[in-house]
Amino acid sequence: MNIDTEKLHSFLGKMVGDMGATASGALVVLGDRLGLFAAVAEAGGGTPEEIATAAGNLDERYVREWLSCMAASGYVEYDGSTETFAMTPEQAAVFAVPHSPALLTGGYYGIASMFIDEPKIAKAFQSGNGVGWGDHHSCLFCGVERFFRPGYEANLTTDWIPSLTGAREKLVRGARVADVGCGHGCSTSIMAKAFPNSEFIGFDPHEPSVVAARKIAADEGVSNVRFEVGTAQDFPGDNYDLVACFDCLHDMGDPAGAAAHIRETLNDDGSWLIVEPMAGDTLAENLNPVGRLYYAFSTMICTPAAKSQDVGLALGAQAGEKRLRDVVTSGGGFSQFRRAAETPFNLILEARI
Repeated sequence: MNIDTEKLHSFLGKMVGDMGATASGALVVLGDRLGLFAAVAEAGGGTPEEIATAAGNLDERYVREWLSCMAASGYVEYDGSTETFAMTPEQAAVFAVPHSPALLTGGYYGIASMFIDEPKIAKAFQSGNGVGWGDHHSCLFCGVERFFRPGYEANLTTDWIPSLTGAREKLVRGARVADVGCGHGCSTSIMAKAFPNSEFIGFDPHEPSVVAARKIAADEGVSNVRFEVGTAQDFPGDNYDLVACFDCLHDMGDPAGAAAHIRETLNDDGSWLIVEPMAGDTLAENLNPVGRLYYAFSTMICTPAAKSQDVGLALGAQAGEKRLRDVVTSGGGFSQFRRAAETPFNLILEARI
């Protein structure tokens, strides 16, 4: 085997960077859990001792090592002349501002679950069996909610719903909405707060998530919403003006069956809002940083979830618009399907009878 030394060194440099990013991910979770990012941002910077005190009298030695890693990662700034650490507004938006549309800390909890659950996925590779959503470590569930919430808060009621045919007007007047695969219910509650005249029902097959959604909605004082256990293939009710599926259709073992059932529950003038990970229709189109992240989640979480169900079509998180169109129209019987909006991370699709 002939090795090009220059190419090898270049690749090793990339791998050292990737390993550093992977290892520092645990410290992102740690810093978020202990309030360290918030302490750095709110204090406007400081010495390790000052930041340790601001974060709740933590041990200075541990905090100094954590800050050093974050500075080496480029996640905080270090001033050698004063030996102090601080965050730029951009860094704070990603790590420390609770409702920032750029907040990414929730995603690291999901990544943590991938490491914890790796043995389960290794067995699934060997057996071909699936790993159900509820079989993952619990940090996945809160991590998913925290990862997606900023994007939903920034776009759902101001951009995505207005992009649907007549949906916003119906919701303002008073409509009936099913949020299928709602998880901890952040999407459901965001819509319910924005449209108090409408009725919202969140359905999810994972009972602990339904329990969490009820508590979160109660704590936030949202009264026009309720949550029930149910799958996309059998959730109850009919004559819905809007059915929504947020980042979950690709997790379903029988997405065509889900599409057919959703069609049956919609009224004749209703819309199905489908939010899915941004993806092209070919692998080559998805070989980019966003695709890399989504393929990782798809391998460890989404595909195993689909394969754990009866049919196991396993679309994966990078299904792309073409495959989704086929599921919705050929499988579900919808006659209208279009891309209503998009973000760098999401496809926003509308299907109508």
